[in-house]
Amino acid sequence: FTVTSSSAVSAHSVASVIVAVVEGRGLARGEVGMASIDLKNPEVILSQFADNTTYAKVITKLKILTPLEIIMSNTACDVGNTTKLFSLITEHFKNVTFTTVQRKYFNETKGLEYIEQLCASEFSTVFMEVQSKYYCLAAAAALLKYVEFIQNSVYAPKSLKVRFQGSEKTAMIDSSSAQNLELVVNNRDSRNSHTLFGVLNYTKTPGGSRRLRSNILEPLVDAETINTRLNCVQELLQDEELFFGLQAVISKFLDTEQLLSVLVQIPKQDTVKAAESKITNLIYLKHTLELVEPLKAALRNCNTPLLKAYYSSLEDTRFGIILEKITTVINDDTRYTKGCLSMRTQKCYAVKPNINEFLDIARRTYTEIVDDIAGMITQLAEKYNLPMKTSFTSARGFFIQMNVDCSTLPNGQLPSEFTKITKIKNTYSFTSADLIKMNERCQESLREIYHMTYLIVCKLLNEIYEHIHCLYKLSDIVSMLDMLLSFAHACTLSDYVRPEFTDTLAIKQGWHPILEKIAMEKPVSNNTYLTEGNNFVIITGPNMSGKSTYLKQIALCQIMAQIGSYVPAEYCSFRIAEQIFTRIGMDDDIETNASTFMKEMKEITYIIQNANDKSLIIIDELGRGTSAEEGIGICYAACEYLLNLKAFTLFATHFLELCHIDALYPNVENYHFEVQHVRSSAGNKEKIAYTYMLSKGYTEEKNYGLKAAEVSSLPSSIIMDAKEITNHIAKQILHRQKSTPEMMKQRAVYHLAMRLVQTARNSRLDPDSLRIYLKGLKKKYEASCPAPGQNDKQ
Repeated sequence: FTVTSSSAVSAHSVASVIVAVVEGRGLARGEVGMASIDLKNPEVILSQFADNTTYAKVITKLKILTPLEIIMSNTACDVGNTTKLFSLITEHFKNVTFTTVQRKYFNETKGLEYIEQLCASEFSTVFMEVQSKYYCLAAAAALLKYVEFIQNSVYAPKSLKVRFQGSEKTAMIDSSSAQNLELVVNNRDSRNSHTLFGVLNYTKTPGGSRRLRSNILEPLVDAETINTRLNCVQELLQDEELFFGLQAVISKFLDTEQLLSVLVQIPKQDTVKAAESKITNLIYLKHTLELVEPLKAALRNCNTPLLKAYYSSLEDTRFGIILEKITTVINDDTRYTKGCLSMRTQKCYAVKPNINEFLDIARRTYTEIVDDIAGMITQLAEKYNLPMKTSFTSARGFFIQMNVDCSTLPNGQLPSEFTKITKIKNTYSFTSADLIKMNERCQESLREIYHMTYLIVCKLLNEIYEHIHCLYKLSDIVSMLDMLLSFAHACTLSDYVRPEFTDTLAIKQGWHPILEKIAMEKPVSNNTYLTEGNNFVIITGPNMSGKSTYLKQIALCQIMAQIGSYVPAEYCSFRIAEQIFTRIGMDDDIETNASTFMKEMKEITYIIQNANDKSLIIIDELGRGTSAEEGIGICYAACEYLLNLKAFTLFATHFLELCHIDALYPNVENYHFEVQHVRSSAGNKEKIAYTYMLSKGYTEEKNYGLKAAEVSSLPSSIIMDAKEITNHIAKQILHRQKSTPEMMKQRAVYHLAMRLVQTARNSRLDPDSLRIYLKGLKKKYEASCPAPGQNDKQ
């Protein structure tokens, strides 16, 4: 492996995670154990949980890991007798390599032994957590055995970070919701950065961008942790010096996690390549450790508890110990440089002189050869009177390069002793027989140097292993700071606000973060208000009036708040959501043989099976794939089911019949997107102007489908007919239900009660203001209660 510099483009786009999955048999079916390791980050993550028959958790977890390879036991994959889990996973991960290993390798005792042997002492508390979790131990055994086999190397004892991850600490966003909301992948073009990840990603290190991605897919659910993060972001925003100071240091870090993963692997065979990469990694390690002091200096005067905690973690003496051990052997001025030749020189002269005399002799030889090469090329240049210079690439070694116009060459040809000539524009690259021989001698002496350096480096690494845990801490701190800096950076480019956490979802003038990035200007902003008493909002409005965008914007804001970022609004408060469900989009799926309607039904079934009181549910159109009566029936029934949960639900629909559900259920609110009708100067044509403003009540627009059709190029005769038929049908359906005074009174009482409960819970008003507020509530209540004499008018 090589460690990429921090400018590496989208470091997480190449899959590098291997996962082992095992499921209980017989009565324990549904109990699933998983173990995963990232080949670029030496951390084993174990998890075990009970899942229902849809295996939603397993699939979601796997989607987040984006594995390179999935390992399962051969008993789960027997032809003709595959388990449901296996067939579900293969269906969802068509492009992932599947490997089956014998069931005997899924051995929990072996798994526990592996963990005892390889887990770094700092993380040994994981024992207590996993001792009785047989399934994840079994998965760990198969995984580690397999990885050591394919990597042809063993992990150094006591060098891995092992952690157990239940499925409680994070909010669950299923994979289709992540896709609908474009959290990390843009639906139209996967290379496009118009995603939530793209909006927030100003990270400088690969570790930071991986962390941001996994946080967006699994937001936090603990208000205290979220607020700790928000405090940091606030401090970074208020203290410019801290922000720029930290950013400057963080951007110098290489991929610390990948560096660690290479350090802790001991190759089974010593090859030149292995030797070279170990030496490179030691140089990277030195480069990384030298950044600890500047990082501490940047954090010295911070005030928030989390940043202070990071500062004190960096005071760990082991950083100094490792660096000291390295500098006794390695030259002080050896550091990471760009360019393959300069890096090669760094590797050659990494070890201090006088540690190994043979090494010093080999290095002198190497220098002499390099000097000879330069001398030889100078002689050739004089001999032929051509402007030759020495060049180097790692593939070709040393060769000659020159810039000349071919008309100046005798007969337009190079002298005959030069071979392997390539020409790009006016640049010639070539070599000669002598130069090739010199290169071989050069390589030979390099091999000797590397080999001797490698032995010294290995000895050094063996002394370092016991202190290596502090590097896990470091990479954790760096990726976390990188992510928080990224949040602060995103805030400065747009006016985001700090979210609060209460039992209410209230957003004042919020907008869609991705839309803002696409449009390059601020979109129209809208309010959102849901409480326990009004937890169901129905949104209506013509096509293209902004319903889908509004729904997605609420889910995106909720996620941004729960990962510790600021939110695009003037003010916002959220109720922490344990799950976020969305049912958006009208596409059918040919691959899984699902019509639009079946796909809708599957998605709504999934929501109904898994939603709880702490969910946020977003449904954009339901029941469109079938006839109108049935569609309305299905919608109505689904709404009634969701109404009984305390979940916050937003439901966009074109079925205006659904709006009358508020007559029966006081916790339903109707909103609509306004449109205006503009007469064109020609006089007779009406055009629709979209305001994208949300207002109370349901839409008054009639036949907006016909108006949209008029704008399209449908022939006018068809549109005339359609209008006539619509009017005819509309007359037949005119007997709509009306609210009786009794209902209106019940509704008013319900709303009053809800507001009082909320005031009692959350009010921060002083007695006088409270009295004024309560008087206002009373007035509102009296105004919305029908007077006794109103009966006749109704």
